[in-house]
Amino acid sequence: MVQWTSAVGAAQLARLLNSQQDRPAGPGTRRPPAYRSLADGVRLLVLEGRVPVAARLPAERELALSLSVSRTTVAAAYEALRAEGFLESRRGAGSWTAVPAGNPLPARGLEPLPPEALGSVIDLGTAALPAPEPWLTRAVQGALEELPPYAHTHGDYPAGLPALRAMLAERYTARGIPTMPEQIMVTTGAMGAMDAICHLFAGRGERIAVESPSYANILQLMREAGARLVPVAMAEGLAGWDLDRWRQVLREAAPRLAYVVADFHNPTGALADEDQRRQLVDAARSAGTVLVADETMTELWLEPDVHMPRPVCGFDPAGSTVITVGSASKAFWAGMRIGWVRAAPDIIRSLVAARAYADLGTPVLEQLAINWLLSTGGWEQAVAMRREQARDNRDALVTAVRRELPDWEFAVPRGGLTLWVRTGGLSGSRIAEAGERVGVRVPSGPRFGVDGAFEGYVRLPFTVGGAVADEAAVRLAAAARIVASGGSGGGESPRTFVA
Repeated sequence: MVQWTSAVGAAQLARLLNSQQDRPAGPGTRRPPAYRSLADGVRLLVLEGRVPVAARLPAERELALSLSVSRTTVAAAYEALRAEGFLESRRGAGSWTAVPAGNPLPARGLEPLPPEALGSVIDLGTAALPAPEPWLTRAVQGALEELPPYAHTHGDYPAGLPALRAMLAERYTARGIPTMPEQIMVTTGAMGAMDAICHLFAGRGERIAVESPSYANILQLMREAGARLVPVAMAEGLAGWDLDRWRQVLREAAPRLAYVVADFHNPTGALADEDQRRQLVDAARSAGTVLVADETMTELWLEPDVHMPRPVCGFDPAGSTVITVGSASKAFWAGMRIGWVRAAPDIIRSLVAARAYADLGTPVLEQLAINWLLSTGGWEQAVAMRREQARDNRDALVTAVRRELPDWEFAVPRGGLTLWVRTGGLSGSRIAEAGERVGVRVPSGPRFGVDGAFEGYVRLPFTVGGAVADEAAVRLAAAARIVASGGSGGGESPRTFVA
């Protein structure tokens, strides 16, 4: 059985290796042998996620020609990578990237922090802000006023309340995407939507192509559904998707599903432009792959001059390729577990029929609350508050991290809720572990990759601002010092912080 799920060509790998900046050697420092530099370069590409795990590497002779080195150098580098667990090989199948068994994979980081820990620990684990009051209270009060007629029914609406389905359809139509209520299913959050889609389209053992990095909770949902994840590396910084890689993976791996976040990608913050969206939809259609577009961040643009491209489904007029997932959790409040799916009517009917064996429906009161917000203009005002808060938090966090951790690298996104940070060569998993001891909770990069990639990253959400952001950066710097020194962190202790 072939163990690789994608491939990296010799020319492509050579470009990636050549893009790495060698640190200048100090006086008297001996440069490592050529094979060692090559092995270290490949290992770094795997750990950063720029070369996916389980990607077939080029043959030794091909890579040697592309790098203008001897085949002996490449063979020695491959052997070193095999010895370290970063490469696996089998005669007749080639060699493919791997991550060593036992490489730290954090078990925590995205679950909500227990309330009793809030006084001593700054929680950077979840990308969720407090509710935008008074709009939550007003929405619930409005929902209670509309509840009595529904209370006289059985209360089960597997496709969602008709009024909310119609409202969501109207909003897509207003965005230039003609939509009928029959194309909408209301779900229990975006996670509920993705769970239903995965069970309908991707049975156990099916391939799902995912961005690398991608949203950690969705990756875990897919793993637990038994899917085989095929990572597709993102372009550098905020450039979005690498379309050449996407076309290659869709053509060669033939995944049943592909999952993407086009609008302020979680965790990188990238915003895919219209041409990228058009090309990816065309590539998915040609490959027979169903493309799931996650729009949970689409309304969280943080700069007034951001021009939002057309939705991904706008490039699929026939409705045969793209399924859209939306949610109130990021734009409004994570405690409001309302999500939705927009798709062709026959897909919606299939999802609704399958729901009879899952949760039957989404709570009526919460649907009424969201419908009240959308129909009264309260949604727009609440989301405007959310944007202002997220922008202020982002700016405070960026300033604090640059001051306390000048070696850490990141591109500042113009929307979304997350900062994707390269940790200056330190292990993100070990920083997360040390952070727990000094009073800051942060998820490490491997949570957002497939099979342990992105060890050199952490994700920082825009959930704290002002003095709390300053203190969070101070504690992150303390965690980084612990990791850099190889110490246990016994000399550091969390300080109680009152916002």
